[in-house]
Amino acid sequence: MENVEQIILPKWIIPVDEANSVHEDYGIAINAGRIVSVAGKSELKDQYRSDSVFELNEHAVIPGLVNAHTHASMTLFRGMADDLPMQAWLNEHIWPAEAKWVDQEFVKAGTNLACAEMLRGGTTCFNDMYFFPDMVAQQSEACGIRACVGMIVIEFPTVWAKDPDEYIQKGLDLRASLEKSTLVNTCFSPHAPYTVSDRTLSQIAELSAELDCQVHIHVHETAEEVERAVCETGVRPLERLHRLGLVNQRLMAVHMTQLKMDEIQSLAEHEAHVVHCPESNLKLSSGSCPAEEFISHGINLALGTDGASSNNDLDMFGEMRTASLFAKITSESAKSLDAYTTLRIATLNGAKALNLDGEIGSIEIGKSADLVALDLSHPATQPCYNPVGQIVYSTTRDQVTDVWIAGERLLNEGSLTTIDEQQSMAVAREWRDKILLP
Repeated sequence: MENVEQIILPKWIIPVDEANSVHEDYGIAINAGRIVSVAGKSELKDQYRSDSVFELNEHAVIPGLVNAHTHASMTLFRGMADDLPMQAWLNEHIWPAEAKWVDQEFVKAGTNLACAEMLRGGTTCFNDMYFFPDMVAQQSEACGIRACVGMIVIEFPTVWAKDPDEYIQKGLDLRASLEKSTLVNTCFSPHAPYTVSDRTLSQIAELSAELDCQVHIHVHETAEEVERAVCETGVRPLERLHRLGLVNQRLMAVHMTQLKMDEIQSLAEHEAHVVHCPESNLKLSSGSCPAEEFISHGINLALGTDGASSNNDLDMFGEMRTASLFAKITSESAKSLDAYTTLRIATLNGAKALNLDGEIGSIEIGKSADLVALDLSHPATQPCYNPVGQIVYSTTRDQVTDVWIAGERLLNEGSLTTIDEQQSMAVAREWRDKILLP
């Protein structure tokens, strides 16, 4: 009999595989932070033993959720400018607030609060786009959460950098410093086509190809954005990105609410990824992402929350439910974004978009043990005929009891193990009081 560090014995395991499997009365053996076996409980008990055995008789275990687009430290702007359209929200409120308040300490406090919220909600990996990505990386490492931090690029000067060349160099320096990290990596994060020049985007395209590095960018978020681009450049933003060499298997195009059929076909042909942020799109009245069209064309569709200043939470369970229900009404088909497909876009598809699907996103032997346990014994999820349906349509993040990342138990029966939650919230309230001062 082989000794392993941990054995998890839930009622159900949803591995997120091609067969849409649901394993009942199976277990997971973990050693050195990796999954070494997924098998029936009796078989697992015959083969492995451990001093740490978790009997979760009313639970489902799923892969950790991947939040494929967010701005973590904007938790400190949560609720600041509600009920406004996209451009008014951004130009009149968020950008002025960022210019006045964002610094290294702001990003540290906001990221810490975001990590607490995400871990409590079963998110084990997030893809971030914001200033001071070095601080985002530092806080993610300290919290033990997996992250892809954006090497932010924008054409105008900010507190982070004075020009595009400095943004890019600072990003590359950060990338080099994280070379040995097992939890944090990087991607290029030019903000949007309307805030980054052709010269800078071309440079990013070249570096992305050279380094085999993903590019994470807001694209076709609103009709106004597309119309303005046509007036100013003569082409739609996606066509401009294509001409500059950015539409390929490394592109993570976020929002994508304004698409023509030939653009969807081009995305499929070039194996680009799309990140769907349904609740932010709805709240800002930005438009409707044609999720079912992307899936039917074989495009890898991932899921993100966007920032808490526009959503207003980092709740991937809410995002799954909204994505599925919204796809059904917009496509006029109840079969659109079925429960298993929706769970896949929140896990394995997000990992694939980040080029991390060899490491995370599904429960497979050899992958990192990034796992989430959900208590389905709550009244809202009983009786349980189909645990996947319950997870997508009924479960809330409050039913997350345990979270493991690389085998480390970061949420233990509802208690965070690496974050002082009370201190994090106290610091957030201090920032609120400071921002509210006249």
